[in-house]
Amino acid sequence: MRSIYADSFLEKSTEKAFDKEHRKKINFNIGKYNAVVPKGLAQFTDLSRVRELAKNRKWEAIEHLDLYLTQFEEKITKRGAKVFWAEDSEQALNYIGDICEEKKCKSIVKSKSMVTEEIHLNNYLESIGVESVETDLGEYIQQLDGEAPYHIVTPAMHKSKEDVAKLFAEKLGTDINLTPEQLTLIARKNLRAKYTEAEIGISGANFIISDIGGIALTENEGNARLSVSMPKTHIVIVGIEKVIPSISDLGLFWPLLSSYGTGQQVTVYNSVITGPRQQDEVDGPEDMYVILLDNGRTELLANSKSREALYCIRCGACLNACPVYKNIGGHAYETTYSGPIGSVITPHLRGMHDYKHLSYASSLCGNCTDVCPVRINLHELLLENRRQSVVDGESDYSEKFAWKVWKQSSLSRRLMNQGTAPIKKWIVNKMFKGWTDQRAPLVFPKKTFNQLWKEANKGRR
Repeated sequence: MRSIYADSFLEKSTEKAFDKEHRKKINFNIGKYNAVVPKGLAQFTDLSRVRELAKNRKWEAIEHLDLYLTQFEEKITKRGAKVFWAEDSEQALNYIGDICEEKKCKSIVKSKSMVTEEIHLNNYLESIGVESVETDLGEYIQQLDGEAPYHIVTPAMHKSKEDVAKLFAEKLGTDINLTPEQLTLIARKNLRAKYTEAEIGISGANFIISDIGGIALTENEGNARLSVSMPKTHIVIVGIEKVIPSISDLGLFWPLLSSYGTGQQVTVYNSVITGPRQQDEVDGPEDMYVILLDNGRTELLANSKSREALYCIRCGACLNACPVYKNIGGHAYETTYSGPIGSVITPHLRGMHDYKHLSYASSLCGNCTDVCPVRINLHELLLENRRQSVVDGESDYSEKFAWKVWKQSSLSRRLMNQGTAPIKKWIVNKMFKGWTDQRAPLVFPKKTFNQLWKEANKGRR
C-alpha cells in the first residue's frame, strides 16, 4: 500500500512542475549559482584529486566514527563543555528543554542549522513558551513566512526580491518598494536587538573536529558568531556524521564547501569553537552544550553500501544539478533534506515504507554524482534504496506481478515478437496503468529489432 507521503509528494510535485512562475524563479537563482561556481572551483589546480582526498578523509571518519566522536567528547569536555548523546529527536528536544528551564530562558537566537529543522526545534520551543528567532537572513525570511527552508544552503531560493518586499510589508509594516539592500538593513536592525536579549544561542556545526575537540562554523553574514558569543549559553546541535579527523582537514573541506555551496573560494566568516569562555578570555558564553544527534544515522551506518551517504558536507550542489529538483522545488519533498541527497538518506532516517518513493523521484542521469565534492555515488545509492525497498517487502502485489510479466516476456523471444504494436501499447499502457500515471505512454514499433534483423539478413548464413 502506497504511503500518504507518496500521495502527497505526487500531488505537490505535479502542481509545482506546471507552475511556470516557480520555475522561472528557481531557474534564475540556480543560473546565478551556476555562473559563479566555476570561479570558486578555479582555485583548485587538480579538482579531481581534491575531491578524492576529501572522500578518503570522510571515509576515514565514518569508518572509525566511534573513535573520533569519543576523542572529540574527551577533548571538548576538558575545556568545560558538556556533551549529550541523543538517540532521537525526542531526547535532543527534552535535553534542550531542560537547559531552557535551568537557565530560565525566554528568548533564543539561532543560526542556520538543518539539524534543528530535522528535529523541528522551533515548534518545540514555541510549545514550551520560548521565543526562537532565526538569524540567518534566508531563514529569517522563511520564518516570517511560516515556511520550512526550501534549500539546504539558500533557504529562500524560491522567492524573488518582490516576494520578500511584499512579505516584509505584510509582517513588518515596511514600504513595499524597498530595495534588497534596504530590506537587509531592516532585518539587521530587528535582529541586533534579539542578540542582546537572548539567554541562549543555538547553532549547528559544519564540522566536528576530533583531534582538538572543536566545532567549525562557516557563514557569510556573521550571525552565527553573534548567536554563539553574545548569549550566556551556547547549545550546539549536530549530526554525528559531521566529524572530521583533524583540524588540518579544514584546509581541504572549507574551500570545497564554499566553492560548491556558493561559488566562493572561502566564505566570509569561519570559526572554530572549542568550548565556553575560559578564565583568561574576555568574551564568549559561560556555558556550552554539544548535542550529538543520531536520529537514524547509525541505521544508515550499518548499511555497508549506503553509509557512503554520510560523507555529505551539505553543500547543496546536487540539488542545484538535479533536473527533478529544478522542476518541483524543495517543499514538494516534505522532508528536511530534499534533492538527491535527501532522497538517499530520508528513507533510512525516517522509514523506508513512508519515503521509498523519493528514491524513484530521479532521472538517474548521474549529474548529482558528477557535482558532489566528496564523490558520493548518489545515483547508485538511489538504485540501492530501490533494491532495499523490495528486499524489505515494500513492493505491492500489482508491482510484483507487473515486473514478473515483464521479465517473462523479455526472456522469451517468441513472446516479444508476438502481437501487433497497438496490442502491445494497449497491454502496457492500460493493463499496467501504474507505469503511465507519471510517465508518457509507451509507444511500440511495428516490428521488433529481431524481426527487422531477420528480414535484413534473409538468406545469409
